[in-house]
Amino acid sequence: MDQTMPDAAGLPRSGPTAGTLQRWLTGPRIGGLPPLACAPAPALSFEFFPPKTDALDAQLWTCIRRLEPLAPRFVSVTYGAGGTTQARTHATVARIVKETALTPAAHLTCVGASKGEVDDVARAYWDAGVRHVVALRGDPPAGSDRYEPHPEGYAYAADLVAGLRRIAPFEVSVAAYPEVHPTALSADHDLDNLKRKIDAGATRAITQYFFDSDTFLRFLDRALSAGITVPIVPGIMPVSNFTQMRKFSAMCGAGVPDWMAALFEGLEDDVETRRMVAAVVAAEQVRLLQANGVDEFHFYTLNRPDLVYAIAHILGARPART
Repeated sequence: MDQTMPDAAGLPRSGPTAGTLQRWLTGPRIGGLPPLACAPAPALSFEFFPPKTDALDAQLWTCIRRLEPLAPRFVSVTYGAGGTTQARTHATVARIVKETALTPAAHLTCVGASKGEVDDVARAYWDAGVRHVVALRGDPPAGSDRYEPHPEGYAYAADLVAGLRRIAPFEVSVAAYPEVHPTALSADHDLDNLKRKIDAGATRAITQYFFDSDTFLRFLDRALSAGITVPIVPGIMPVSNFTQMRKFSAMCGAGVPDWMAALFEGLEDDVETRRMVAAVVAAEQVRLLQANGVDEFHFYTLNRPDLVYAIAHILGARPART
């Protein structure tokens, strides 16, 4: 039994709880984020990737159907240069147009194709009812460590944007990099490249995922100073597999803060707890950005709908009433 006698203020003079209340009451007070009920649900968009095999097609469509009731602003489908991946992207986008109420945005890259071939894909999308394209330079092909423009193709994303604008009045989104593209010469060079894409006709930029919200907010300041006024939508990556995400981040130049490593420490074999941590981290990131005025977010789903659906629910998104 603790025999510690209280002092005149009623606080213990010694022992394990000595001065606890005093410390709690005299420390700095930190204001919380606005209550969830005070913030409207943000505008959301979701990214899927086309299945590489027929066996994964059902998983993709389970994901699409799960998230469809949330009425996202649009859904994007990633794209591979050539081969079956390109064909599956087109088939997935065309099916979204025909069988869902969703607005699809098809990815299109400069890699491995002539201008004529890329233009044909763009026209096929337009003919299928697709009115939104995500225009990207694209990654180097497998086996190569550097990007080389096709000799008869669009050299860079800004050229592709201009080409799309000549074909049809697409809505065009492009990529932005708050932490600088890994191959950029400098942060200013990277921002200049984004400005060229906007000047060529892009109507929105979607960022690479990031975890430090201050980095994104500083990037917005720099973009506005450079004369960019179109929306720059933050890309949000819910992290359920920290080990895998850290390896990928090292390749794409996304910083992984120490606090995130600490949150996932010891959970390598605990899938369910990792998912709960992932939901909390992503929802808190979005809410902090909302408190700073950002009201639109793009989620990289990795074709795993339940985690994204839970985060969207936390943020106030609800199935659209019919």
